Amino acid sequence: FIHAFTDGRDSPPNSSAGYITDIEKKAREIGVGTIASVMGRFYAMDRDSRWERVQKAYECLRTGKGIKAFTAAEAVAQSYEKDVTDEFIEPTSIINSDNEPIAIIEDGDGVIFFNFRGDRPREITRAFTEPYFKEFARPTKPDIYYVCLTEYDATLPAQVAFPKPPKMKNILGAYWGSLGLKQFRCAETEKYAHVTFFYNDYNEKPFRGEDRQIVPSPRVRTYDLKPEMSAYEVAEVVLQRLDSNKYDVVVINFANPDMVGHTGILEVAIKAAEVVDECVGRILEKVKSMGGVALITADHGNFEKMWDKEIKLPHTAHTVGDVPLIVFDDRYKNKKLRED
Repeated sequence: FIHAFTDGRDSPPNSSAGYITDIEKKAREIGVGTIASVMGRFYAMDRDSRWERVQKAYECLRTGKGIKAFTAAEAVAQSYEKDVTDEFIEPTSIINSDNEPIAIIEDGDGVIFFNFRGDRPREITRAFTEPYFKEFARPTKPDIYYVCLTEYDATLPAQVAFPKPPKMKNILGAYWGSLGLKQFRCAETEKYAHVTFFYNDYNEKPFRGEDRQIVPSPRVRTYDLKPEMSAYEVAEVVLQRLDSNKYDVVVINFANPDMVGHTGILEVAIKAAEVVDECVGRILEKVKSMGGVALITADHGNFEKMWDKEIKLPHTAHTVGDVPLIVFDDRYKNKKLRED
């Protein structure tokens, strides 16, 4: 049985209908596989401790609680009829002619979570595998064999199908530590892993001389409701740390360009850009006053493209073009980086 988590953020907002059709067609061809539930990543793949969302996903998977549909295609269609796109499809159980779920995750089952991300699968995996889980009411821990595609978190009591290769040696954080440099990492909740866990090659523990501070992301349903997110708070924390003169290197992630870009709403994306521009400007002024150097870059694009001309819908996914690398240092004024 397949429990389908629809995307709509890193893919077009209404693309899951086609994927569902493809899966059902292939399942008929090979005689194996039935979609037993459908739900958006908003519920099943939260990463910001929105446990009320994860609970809805868990209860649908475990008990069949939630919206009902006779087929996966119907589940998606009835969501679209309400103008609810893939990311936000409410947990929907596929039922039989007796109005019973065709399948739930029961004791004795084997579960393979075939998502390779390191952050978003953690919360729902915790709900299924932790023996003393307390984030929401769960009568008992499911007696299941749970396999993660890759390692989401070394502390999770689950099997890993494809362990990551040996950790890279002498990556930036480790190198700075080996030089005895003090480093500070800061982001709001939505991007905290990006300046810690991911930046350190899936190492949870800080390197030598590495301090961290997480700033809570705002508790709103979607970030078009608060496009500034917690950028001002992140900037304040960073400025205070710079004032301490304790750190040689500071790594910051501003979440807004990505998280607000995912909403597909141009007006709020512009607001987010203005806020981040202001915050970065304040930090750069401080760096300049200290005689420091700053690098500004991104790991991918997003809100520079807010409309997909081909499908005539908002563009909510990452973009794959080159990203800027800006060196903020008067010594390199009017200089250009090599193209290679």
